[in-house]
Amino acid sequence: MPNDLRAVTICRRTLRLILTMHGLIGLADTAELLATELVSNAVRHTKGPTTLRVRRSPEGTVWIGAWDTDPAPPDPPRPLDQGADLEEGRGLGLVMACAEYWGWRPSARFGKRGKYVWCELGAA
Repeated sequence: MPNDLRAVTICRRTLRLILTMHGLIGLADTAELLATELVSNAVRHTKGPTTLRVRRSPEGTVWIGAWDTDPAPPDPPRPLDQGADLEEGRGLGLVMACAEYWGWRPSARFGKRGKYVWCELGAA
């Protein structure tokens, strides 16, 4: 996806459609929130393209991840109760609160270095 805030809305809507088509509508609201935070962080804090990846295990676990062109690790998440009044900086705190697991790793796509930030949702 291009580095454009409109990509966030496109990802969110596409993810809801994918989950609905696979009978996972029960995960859609939380998955949308998590994808929105991951993609918006990638778009806001980097200058290059972004990629959203969604996978599902045979057991039903759903992984959502965003790749971006900045290889630096994300800032540590703030617990939600510490940033309730802030307009920014709560994204990974929301991911940490809503996902069963989350993490990041250095990664390369299309010959460009970057990072992959992911989270995991249990089967619905």
